[in-house]
Formats: sequence, C-alpha cells, structure tokens
Amino acid sequence: MSVSIFDSFLTTGEIIAVFDDAAVVQAMFRFEAALAQAQAAEGIIPDSAARAIASVCNAQLYDIPALINAGRRAGSLAIPLVKELTKTVALYNAESAAHVHWGSTSQDVIDTAMALVTRDALQMLDRTLHGLIDSLLKLAERHLSTPVLARTLMQPAQVTSFGFKLVGWAAPLLRSRAQLRELAGRALQLQLGGAVGTLAVMGDQGPAVAQRMARDLGLKAPDAAWHTQRDEWIRLGLEVAVLVGSLGKIATDLSLMAQGEIGELAEPSGSGRGGSSAMPHKRNPVSAMIALAAAGRAPQRAAALLANMGQQHERGLGNWQAELAEWPGLFLSAQGSLGALAEAFDGLQVDPDRMLRNIDNLQGLIFAEAVSIHLAAAIGRPAAHSLMETLTQQAVADGFHLADAVSIAQEKDPRLAGKVDRDALMRLFDPVAATAPAQALAARQLQTLKAMQQAMQTPDHP
Repeated sequence: MSVSIFDSFLTTGEIIAVFDDAAVVQAMFRFEAALAQAQAAEGIIPDSAARAIASVCNAQLYDIPALINAGRRAGSLAIPLVKELTKTVALYNAESAAHVHWGSTSQDVIDTAMALVTRDALQMLDRTLHGLIDSLLKLAERHLSTPVLARTLMQPAQVTSFGFKLVGWAAPLLRSRAQLRELAGRALQLQLGGAVGTLAVMGDQGPAVAQRMARDLGLKAPDAAWHTQRDEWIRLGLEVAVLVGSLGKIATDLSLMAQGEIGELAEPSGSGRGGSSAMPHKRNPVSAMIALAAAGRAPQRAAALLANMGQQHERGLGNWQAELAEWPGLFLSAQGSLGALAEAFDGLQVDPDRMLRNIDNLQGLIFAEAVSIHLAAAIGRPAAHSLMETLTQQAVADGFHLADAVSIAQEKDPRLAGKVDRDALMRLFDPVAATAPAQALAARQLQTLKAMQQAMQTPDHP
C-alpha cells in the first residue's frame, strides 16, 4: 500500500508497514500455503504438492508492482498472484502446479489476508492504547485534587478536578480497547467458501480443511463463508472509528487548554517540536493537530464501510472493493492519533498555578451556584437565586470579587443576619474544596479503570 506524503505525515511508519503491499501479498501467500497443507492433511491433494506450493509462497520471489498492475486489469489481485504462484510451482513440479488454489476463490485469499494484517494492526493499536491509558491514569491520580475550570458551551462553568477530567478522557479509551478485543475475536475469521461460498469443490472435506487452516493461521473458523455477510467485519472497523473519535475529543480539550491565553497544559517541547517557520515564540500542539486531523477523516471512512454493506448476491461488485480501499486508512488514522497523543501525555506539562489563576480571574463568579444553594437553606431558593443574580451583576459592574459582595450582603441583609455562618459561606469560594465532589467521583472511577487496565495487562488478543 502506498500512501501520500500527507498521509505519512499523519501516521507512523510501523502501521504503514502493516498494510504495505508486500505485507498484504505475503499474507495472501500464507493463505495459499495453509490451504495446500490443510488439503494435503485431508487427502485432497498429495503431500508433495503441498510442500512444493508452500516452498514458493514467499512474496520476495515475485514482482509485487507487476502483480498489482495485473490485478487492476483482472479485477482482483488474487488472480495474477495465483497465476504467478502456479507458474512458479510448475518450474519445479508441473504436476503439483495443478493443485494450486484448489477449490478456493479470489475473495477467500484477500479477505483472509486482510484478517491477518488487521490482526497485526490491532495488536499495535492495543499496545499503544495501553501506554496512553497508563499515562492518563497516572496523571489522574496525581491531579485528583488539582482545581481546574470546567467549561460548558465553551464558557467557564464551575470548578472541577483535573483528575476528574483525565479520568473522563481515559474511560472511553478503555471501553474501546475492550470492545476491539471482543470484536476482533469474532471478526478475525478465515474466509473460505470457494466460488459461491459452498465449498463445493472440496465436498464433505471442506469444513475440515477450513478448521485446519484456521488453526494454522490463528484465525477463527467461520460457521460459513462471509463473502457478502460483512456485519462482524464492519463492526470492528466502526469501533476503530469510534476510538479515533474519542481521541479527537481528548485532542480538542488539549488544544484548547494549551492556547496561550489559557496556558493550563502544554505538549512536550524540544528538538524543533511544534515550532513555527515564521514566529519563533510559537509552541504549536502538534500531537493534538494529528489527532484532530484523524478525527476529521475517520467518519467518512466509517460511512464508506456502512455504505458498501449492501453487496449483491453471493459476491459484491464494486462495494467489496471500495471497502478494501477504505479499510487501512482507518487504522492509519487510529495509530497516528494514538502515537501522537501517547507522546504528548508521556511528557505533558501541567500548570496548576495557571489553572488557579484562571479560576481567580473570574472574580468568584463560578461559585455563585454553590453560594445560592447554601443561602437557600436560610431564605428559600427563589430569594437566594434572586439575591445572587443581583450580587453577581454588582461584582461584574464594580470589578470586585463575588466573595466580597456576598460578605457585605451577609452582614447587611436582614434576611441573612444570624442565619448564615460566614466562615462556611467563605469556604464555598475555596477552589480546592470545590473539587471535592469531582475528587470523590474520579477516585472511585479511577479504581475501576485501573482494574480494567490491569485485566488487559497483556496486550495480546485474537
């Protein structure tokens, strides 16, 4: 698989290599070798033929660009591949060449090859996810009591805990990690059906051949061919898109909190990372940029997978081919996004002082709801709400802290005299104390997430 310079910019060389032309072709040859060996074990073809076929199932022996060009004319890469494999076997044993690809069809080869390389891609995603989630959970534990502004509709709302925010970033990633493992267990299947999915050429021995091949390749043995039954496969691809979306949410928050005017977070710097060609002072959040670019592309790829599920009869015309073309891009986006954010959070710079200053700069207005609820116990909710509306307007108009306005009102308003504890009232303006509800929730969820992560400690799955 060749990618443009701009695709390469947004992903990693390791995931590109997983879907590289040579990797996919080699996976196709693995299918052919496994097919021959399984058929020999079941007595369908001679052992000597299986050995001859398997001995030349090596992508390095073939002109891969020529195979791709021929596949474009033939309508399937498997057709020239089988032709060249047959010719190569015939060079050593003409009789064995007659048994190449016996009873199989082009889609069997390609779907199985895609299952094999997708398994490699999923293992790569899982390992990178593991590292990113670990970083998020460790940061969350460290910052359970760190006050930070919670923002709704892009505006300051209340004080929360930065640890609570980090837990909220980690949780969807853990859910996707678990889902990808579960879905992979169902979707990574051998494809073997022959011309119309019935294994007719192999007769009663077809299912036994499929079982042997599945064991050899480490794939699930399917109940039947899934040539045009794409549901399990597409669910797996869609979960990759959901993961990319969750990473995009993290990248959105990170980029906003890293804005110069906010300055609460910063990606690692050094070695030219995040620099500007024109403005030496700039420190661009490049990890967030890569993740956001991925999140902007994944929905279209996911939509293409769904749009092409309506495959005609027993073999699709055009829609299966479109699915194949879209599939690797989802994984390139996911691993590019994961790798970028893993790097960012491994060296993330958190500025708790700036978080506090951003809270203080709001003149205590974000504590108005807590104060209103506290005062409601003394004067009722409508009166307390009305009073706080007046006091917040005064604080904004006169440029002083809401705590001062509340303190004056507590002394002068006859409705509050002797009914409100001033010290308790002033504690409502303490940012650290205000994180208590978020801390409690985050601490509980953190333990759950750590247990989930521990249960998935070994980054290994079907």
